[in-house]
Amino acid sequence: MNVPTPPVTVPQADPGASYRALKASIDAAVARVLESGWYILGRECAAFEEAFARWQGAARAIGVANGTDALALILRGLGIGPGSAVATVSHTAVATVAAIEMIGATPVLIDIDPATYTMDPAELEAVLRDPPAGLPPIRAVIPVHLYGQPAAIAEIIAIADRHGASVIEDCAQCHGATVGNRKAGTLGRAAAFSLYPTKNLGALGDGGVLTTDDTALADRIAALRQYGWKERYISDLAGVNSRLDEVQAAILAVKLAHLDAANARRQAIAARYDAALAGTGFSPPARRPGTTHVFHQYVIRCADRAGVQAQFRARGIGTNVHYPMPVHAQPAYRGRVALGPAACRETERAAAEVLSLPMFPELTDAQVDQVCAAIRALG
Repeated sequence: MNVPTPPVTVPQADPGASYRALKASIDAAVARVLESGWYILGRECAAFEEAFARWQGAARAIGVANGTDALALILRGLGIGPGSAVATVSHTAVATVAAIEMIGATPVLIDIDPATYTMDPAELEAVLRDPPAGLPPIRAVIPVHLYGQPAAIAEIIAIADRHGASVIEDCAQCHGATVGNRKAGTLGRAAAFSLYPTKNLGALGDGGVLTTDDTALADRIAALRQYGWKERYISDLAGVNSRLDEVQAAILAVKLAHLDAANARRQAIAARYDAALAGTGFSPPARRPGTTHVFHQYVIRCADRAGVQAQFRARGIGTNVHYPMPVHAQPAYRGRVALGPAACRETERAAAEVLSLPMFPELTDAQVDQVCAAIRALG
């Protein structure tokens, strides 16, 4: 006899919840754009760019179509393409590696620190000092600030500087995380942010933004995102079409005003989960000293992941896996991307064990209680 599975009452993510929480303000912003008659690269995008740069503590912000394009445009703006290699990690959304290949560069994948899931600086140093055979010169490094936690960015920048490589921060999952008294994304040459609906700052569609303090680089990227135009219809550079539309920019401006409070709520939920994990067989996510974690995801590790997921599901709780297969093991990349000397062993271990618990700021206290009770029951 089959026992019916109870419905999920606590989803792992709910991008619609942020809309419902801010419905009146978002609806008014969308109506304003629709009435304006200007839908691409107008006042709304300029206002969002200015507000995001100010919030981030960067000189410039440039809105683009998505986070993948943000990375690719930074690389292009730096003159990196065919004949160059870029070091990043394999434990990431495939978008990071896809952006490198979009501009014709060659990825080389570095293993992770198993506690924080971010780039291992020691292996980066080894790869920059002695690159894999046949690799073009490594001209850039893209550390991924994963799950809401910054990578060891100061150490990575110091290593990259010694070897003449530019550091581009992948901030797709860490809007608002800090390193010391600075926001992640303000330490490298430039930073790329995804604004996908589930991100800490998410659009109601696709979107991306990049930031930099290099105004010449910003001007070049601003031209590249729209066909290389500096003057309308005249391409000074061979560019692309990657523009943040006015509707999404207006929505994002509304949500940006609430982002610090939303991140604080994520941190409060994480503290509740930490307390529930005490005395169980699970460990809370490690926090890197001197940084703040904004919990895009709350990730635990478990040897019997499928069994643990099933037990959460039986209690009406959704979970997810970020990410179940490292980039280098995926069919599109298997056997053709260069790896560091550790051959991504820690990455592969993490991919088999990581599990993301429900995490979004609109979780109710009752839902958090339900997750905490399940943690204690499973532990």
